[in-house]
Amino acid sequence: MELQLSTPALLFSAITLLMLAFTNRFLAIASLIRGLHKKFKDNPDEQLVVEQLHNLRRRLSLIKNMQLFGVFSFLLCIICMYLLFRGYTMAANWVFVGSMGSLLIALALSLIEIQISTKALNLELSDMEDVFAKRSSTLDTFFRKENKKE
Repeated sequence: MELQLSTPALLFSAITLLMLAFTNRFLAIASLIRGLHKKFKDNPDEQLVVEQLHNLRRRLSLIKNMQLFGVFSFLLCIICMYLLFRGYTMAANWVFVGSMGSLLIALALSLIEIQISTKALNLELSDMEDVFAKRSSTLDTFFRKENKKE
């Protein structure tokens, strides 16, 4: 297959959109961390915060690496286009493979981060479900006692 200048150029838009998505993930994590920090200053609950800190640090690290590999893919894509322009097709092919590999790593890291994020959200939901389950059992007990008196 002959690599043409338009092939890596097509990758530009995909990488740019992915970098935008990665940046949005970073901004969401930053907002969560700032909110958690404010909550912690108001009411320091060590057990809850320690678990969330571990999760947020891991996600932050993954997002940093996603962005790193995305930028690296973008740079390799530019180098590939330059090599094609200069007529170094064999080198351009290898650089393009490196760009695609870097993009693949960024996407894999994104998948891992999404899985961690989903797990964290499920834990939050289960905490709320536990509170509602306790409330409903208390109400059930209250109403049962009231029915027995009649």
